[in-house]
Amino acid sequence: MGKGCITVTKYFLFLFNLLFFIFGALIMGFGLWVLFDNQSFIAVLQESSDTVKVASYILIGVGSLSMAMGFFGCIGAIYEIRCLLGLYFTCLLLILIAQVTAGVLIYFQRDRLKHEMSNIIKGMIINYTGQNRTTEHTWDYVQRTMKCCGWTGPGNWSENILIKNSTQNLYPCSCRNSSLPGSDIKEFGLCESLSPNLPVHETGCITSVERWLLENCGVILGICVGVAVVELLGMILSMCLCKSVVQEDYTKVPKY
Repeated sequence: MGKGCITVTKYFLFLFNLLFFIFGALIMGFGLWVLFDNQSFIAVLQESSDTVKVASYILIGVGSLSMAMGFFGCIGAIYEIRCLLGLYFTCLLLILIAQVTAGVLIYFQRDRLKHEMSNIIKGMIINYTGQNRTTEHTWDYVQRTMKCCGWTGPGNWSENILIKNSTQNLYPCSCRNSSLPGSDIKEFGLCESLSPNLPVHETGCITSVERWLLENCGVILGICVGVAVVELLGMILSMCLCKSVVQEDYTKVPKY
């Protein structure tokens, strides 16, 4: 391979490592968002399930490792250090295998994850008091912004302990449908209805969540494919450059 091709490969590898570093930062940022966010549907699951917390730590770890590999890949490419290029290739291969394995596990365990999610939300609805400023207020935020009520429908709230034991027509304030006549709109807690016909949304939040996932599925899939393509190109370029560096070193050895 000529010196011009080696130079082009070297700088292309540097560019892909820079992109890989950026993708790693995005993955780590997403993991931090899942871990610390308290204003979305993720916070409800994160507060009630250790699985989401573990997943966020894994994302942070993978993102940090990706950033480190991107940095070392840049150094190895610029200075043509074979050991760094080989280490970079090995780590990229392990990360790619881990990502494919995680994707396959999530795909085949999707029904179990959906069942676990349903149990978490229904359990939270049963014990809802409106006083918990983390899980319950976050769920209120989800119902209010997505204009939904309950998990599968407003009937889930009939299992709530306070509503079940009350003689009044109580309903969650965050389910309030502003287009229907009723009491003043509140952001959280339980409200009283003067009539048995509750002024709430009839759509369950599972429908809204699934719609959101479908609408953003292309973006999520595109990010995953983009990361995989960058990883594969980085592996190919690192091997080409590593092989070229070996060849260059052998030509400089004196012949006897």
